[in-house]
Amino acid sequence: MIIGIGSDLIDIRRIEKTLERYGERFIQRLYTDIEQRKSEGRKSRAASYAKRFAAKEACAKALGTGFRRSVFWRDLGVVNLPGGKPSMVLTNGALRRLVEITPPGHEAVIDLTITDDFPLAQAIVIISARPAVPQSG
Repeated sequence: MIIGIGSDLIDIRRIEKTLERYGERFIQRLYTDIEQRKSEGRKSRAASYAKRFAAKEACAKALGTGFRRSVFWRDLGVVNLPGGKPSMVLTNGALRRLVEITPPGHEAVIDLTITDDFPLAQAIVIISARPAVPQSG
């Protein structure tokens, strides 16, 4: 069952200007170490940061909080799964909110799609709950 949906669209030029103006301060405030390594290694650095910005916004919307209730930018991290598929890792307040909205006996699954076509970057997040698999032991 779907428990949250969020989307975001951002102008890459906005991120370019912010990177020029605030540089490292902006990057450190919003992005995880993994996101920084990934984006800094890209030819289209601003587009990479913009997609991750949109993914964080979309995920915060899917959580139903936005950036309130102890959900902060660095609590939402874009990672790539072994096959390359993007996903989100939540920590701190974002993880607590995810646990709050996940029905008992279920586990949350976060699906993320990100894309860019200059000058725009877009992200869509769908949070689903599926029945938890009993732990054997």
